[in-house]
Amino acid sequence: MKDIKNIIFDLGGVIIDLDMDRTIQAFNMISTVPFEEIYSQSNQIELFNEFDKGKLSDYDFFKQLRQQIRFEGPDEDLLFAWNAMLLDVPEERLELLVDAKQDYNTFLLSNTCEPHISTFESELYQKHGVKNFNDYFDGVYYSCRVGMRKPDREIFEMVLQKNKLLAQETVFIDDSVQHVKGAGECGINAYLLPKNMEVADLLAELNLL
Repeated sequence: MKDIKNIIFDLGGVIIDLDMDRTIQAFNMISTVPFEEIYSQSNQIELFNEFDKGKLSDYDFFKQLRQQIRFEGPDEDLLFAWNAMLLDVPEERLELLVDAKQDYNTFLLSNTCEPHISTFESELYQKHGVKNFNDYFDGVYYSCRVGMRKPDREIFEMVLQKNKLLAQETVFIDDSVQHVKGAGECGINAYLLPKNMEVADLLAELNLL
């Protein structure tokens, strides 16, 4: 692709391996309410949106979640199930980010929450000796810390404006259709990362590597 200067990466499913079915299955083992009825990659109840935007404390989120799924067990079981979706960050993806940053302005834009951030940063340090993703990008934006979430237009516009980026010079890569659509509506060159495809291969197809 010509004239591309910036790449915005999603985190879960693009950089971090993610398996949302693990969280759904873990909750279904402790709940009488089918978890997929309130949470999926394509749709979720407002409770999760509010948590993604940082509008609920961890305590309030898990309290309300407990009520939603009619669970009376320990908080540790809720946290375990909630974090079950988070898997590993392959070393080659970290290397890819290092290479990409040499040629482009790179950014991380993720819908996430503080318990997930704490968990994946701990795993990142234990397995790769890296405390966080800050050194891999020119900017890191987590929905819970900026008070906005994908696919809302405002979060994409915030990243563009804060970093003085032109939408037509920017590529966005995500594994959720609705997020790709939201970025595209802002004029960003937005691409869906197909399941079982490496982000490096998609970048190569786009002639960005």
